[in-house]
Order: sequence, then structure tokens, then C-alpha cells
Amino acid sequence: MSETQGAAVLIDVLPQHRFDEAALTRYLAGHLDGFQLPAAVQQFQGGQSNPTFLVTDAAGRRYVLRKKPPGKLLPSAHLIEREFRVMRALAGTDAPVPVVRLMCDEPEIIGTSFYVMDHIDGRVLSDVALSGFTPDEQAAIYDSMNKTLAALHKVDWQAAGLADFGKPENYIARQVERWSKQYQAAKGDSDIPAMDRLMAFLPRALPAGEETTIAHGDFRLGNLMLHKDEPKVVAILDWELATLGHPLSDLAYNCMAWHLPAGIKQFPGLRGVDIAGTGIPSEADYVADYCRRTGRSGIPDWPYYLAFAFFRISSICQGVYARALAGNAADRKALAYGEVARAAAETGWSFVSDRT
Repeated sequence: MSETQGAAVLIDVLPQHRFDEAALTRYLAGHLDGFQLPAAVQQFQGGQSNPTFLVTDAAGRRYVLRKKPPGKLLPSAHLIEREFRVMRALAGTDAPVPVVRLMCDEPEIIGTSFYVMDHIDGRVLSDVALSGFTPDEQAAIYDSMNKTLAALHKVDWQAAGLADFGKPENYIARQVERWSKQYQAAKGDSDIPAMDRLMAFLPRALPAGEETTIAHGDFRLGNLMLHKDEPKVVAILDWELATLGHPLSDLAYNCMAWHLPAGIKQFPGLRGVDIAGTGIPSEADYVADYCRRTGRSGIPDWPYYLAFAFFRISSICQGVYARALAGNAADRKALAYGEVARAAAETGWSFVSDRT
């Protein structure tokens, strides 16, 4: 990571995520070509799901390690094996991914499974308003993000060896069921009426038609690595939620930024930002560019997909909040996600409340 805007924040390994670093580095020395001891381990601050670490060997080579978090986990969550598999499958396609090096499914090494990939010297930007960038740079970054999403959805997933990466049918219906269950499992004493209404509405209002692509599941600016100097995407990160799915679920999730208020640290948005005169496109123009790149004439039922996207993020945030209460969330400020879960559900319901 470069020391320019978007540089990662590295911290000492959090107490709840400590593991036997000597055992890890011995393992890497025996399984990673050229890895030299001694090595140092630091943690990236800011991730909410799978803890992520920087490993620097004696020669200064840097690698990124992602592992499952400790403690009892929600069903079907934190499947880092799937992250590793999809990035390996996408190598050489038009969808840019980091180079993955090894997968270790021996929990006795550091307590959980983990994988290692090459470190990329680039920038991760969480500020969707792109403050401090010129209009031309803003336009280029948004266009590159759009192009990257379209490229991912155009990958031949069968030729890439991912025919069994997920079920190609009924994706939206299955996702509604899955995230409803995840929300209920993480709900605790929370009461979010908008979430209850979405869980009732979404299954009975499913859009017609089936489409299948590789779906990232968390495609947003903060999960993209930009070139260290140029306004272009060089890698898609954080593949934990990837599966075979409906491409419009990714697009709607990506477009949540236009409906989220600015200034919220957990999920910053563009609502309230005057984008006139900037290089940031309108949501309509962004969607139109995606349609052009993927051969679409338009998107019927767009409000449904937006509601679905906010429903998913509400369930995800509720899970982060539940882990914070249990003491093993990956970010010190994870408790704030309880309020984000509520706001996301209310926003999602606003898109479809007139259809009930």
C-alpha cells in the first residue's frame, strides 16, 4: 500500500485475533517459494469480517494473509476457501484480482484456515465522494469501477472452472432466504420493523427472469484496489460473499452509495453531496454505462434490486454488530453497525413501500 491517500492503516494484531506468529512464519517458509525468516506480522485496521494481515519477510517481500475470525461463527459465513478459489479462477481474465499463493486448511497452524496472496502497492479509497481528487480523476475512477464490474459479469464462469461455485437458478429468492436467516440469527434484542417488512415483501415480489454471472456480493469502491498513481482499478478485493448469482444484485449494491448519506464512516454515501461540477456521475448515468458495457437496453424493477441490496447490507451489519457484542469483531468501532443496520433497512423499504 502506498503512503498516498488511501494508504492502509496497519496496527499491532488485536488481542482477540492473536495467533502463533512463529508457527505461521515457519509454515510459510516451508510452503512459499523464497519466503525468508524472520518475518513480521501486522493487522490491517478497518475490515469487518475476515481479519486481514500484512506479512513481511526478511527480504522485504510483502504478502497479505486472510483468515477466519475466532469464536463461534454464523452458518455459511467466513468461507475464505471460496475467496481463494474464485480469485485463482479469475487470474488472467479481464476482472483484475490479486495473485493468490497458497491456501492452508490446517487449523492447527494458527487456529483457523487462512490463505496468502501477493501484496499490491496501491490505494483503497473509502470516500465515495473522492474529496481531494480532480473532476477528471473522479470521472476516471468511477468509470474504471463501472468497467471492472461489467468485466466481472462478462467472465465465462463455466470456462473459468466455476460451474459448481453456486446454484445458477433462483439466486435472489435464495439470497432473501439466506440473509433473512442470518439476520434472525444475529438479531438478538434488536427490533427493526423495516427489516421485518422487507423479509415479508421481497420473496413475493421477485422480478421475472433468470441471469447468472459471477456475483461478487460486496462490490463497492472500498473493496477495490486502485493503482498507486493512476485513477484506475487494479484489483477487486474481499471475495467472501462471491457466488454464482444475478448481476443486478451487484450493480444495485454498488449503487447504494447514491442513496446513503455522506459522512457515515461505516458506509459513506453521496446523499447530500453536490456532485454537479464534479466528475462523479449520476446514478442514472452510471447504470446506463453499465448497461452499455453489458448489452442491456435497461433495467426493469430497479427499485426492487435497490431494496434487496439494502436488505442484504442490513443483515450483514447486524451480523457485525452481533460479533461486536460477542467481543470478536475485526474493527474496534463495530458496535456502530447496529444503527447502520437499522438505517439500511429503512432505506431499503422506502424503495418499495408504495408497492404493498
